[in-house]
Amino acid sequence: MSENTGAGHAAASYRTAGVDIDAGDRAVELMKEWVKKARRPEVLGGLGGFAGLFDASALKRYERPLLASATDGVGTKVDIARRMGVYDTIGHDLVAMVMDDIVVCGAEPLFMTDYICVGKVHPERVAAIVKGIAEGCVLAGCALVGGETAEHPGLLGEDDFDVAGAGTGVVEADRQLGPDRIRKGDRVVAMAASGLHSNGYSLVRHVLLNQAGLALESRIDELGRTLGEELLEPTRIYSLDCLALIRTTEVHAFSHVTGGGLAANLARVVPDGLHAVVDRSTWSPAPVFDLVGRTGSVERLELERTLNMGVGMIAIVPEESTDAALTTLADRGVDAWVVGEITDRGKHSTGAALVGDYAS
Repeated sequence: MSENTGAGHAAASYRTAGVDIDAGDRAVELMKEWVKKARRPEVLGGLGGFAGLFDASALKRYERPLLASATDGVGTKVDIARRMGVYDTIGHDLVAMVMDDIVVCGAEPLFMTDYICVGKVHPERVAAIVKGIAEGCVLAGCALVGGETAEHPGLLGEDDFDVAGAGTGVVEADRQLGPDRIRKGDRVVAMAASGLHSNGYSLVRHVLLNQAGLALESRIDELGRTLGEELLEPTRIYSLDCLALIRTTEVHAFSHVTGGGLAANLARVVPDGLHAVVDRSTWSPAPVFDLVGRTGSVERLELERTLNMGVGMIAIVPEESTDAALTTLADRGVDAWVVGEITDRGKHSTGAALVGDYAS
């Protein structure tokens, strides 16, 4: 005697389980025009294959090419995008988090792939996210060679989503930047951040939205715009700016200021025996940093190890290269200044420290 386990139930399908293949196909069609804009001559084929293809023969011009790779996401900043219903900027953040890590060693960004996870595929929404990623790739000088959109019903709400990406770059072995190039007397050059970038949003959301109960639509006079607009400001992509510095002057190292803050990320590239001294009095952080600190009674040290405090990228250059570096960055529209120097480690236990008070 057989048992009919499906008795009383409608026939199941992928759609009734919550996955809409047709919506996914429409999302792919909508994103194609944006992906085409983020190409390099080395990219073969188009969207829709099982893998993105990049012609590695382009690397034959290198004596000893080193491939640099990185992967990242944008953290809980996606919650701000979801709440505001703005999806075409979060991709800039994703590219910045990945490609600005790659350029730190002096590598030229080559290509990137993305992963978008959603509770329900809204084709226009997914296409808007990919549009932002493609635009970010153009700003970073790399190609978007592929990606994946995954629908996870039952695990994510219909409006929930997350993004992640992975990228690859290349640098000549004898031109790799890093701690071994840094010398006592080198200058530390800061490049201004566009805002909070994509780190510390768990603290920011907790303080401003949960504790203070501020609305994203509320206009904050000290910010000169709504809170949501400030929090969704895209992360600056420094890749081409850093490559321009390498071409025009001598650079010893870069440091991408992300999770952990300025001092901790700078310490990652300072060699044993040396110390980076950063003078707070050389700049005044944007109002959003004071807003978070004041509203949440967050101590300065906690702010500094969570947020970038207005510095998104650091270049360490010889003293004689400082003027050329600042000129190159100014010509590219990057606000930059000398923020400190490299000294002997001495009694210092860490590779970098902030001293003094911020300019008013």
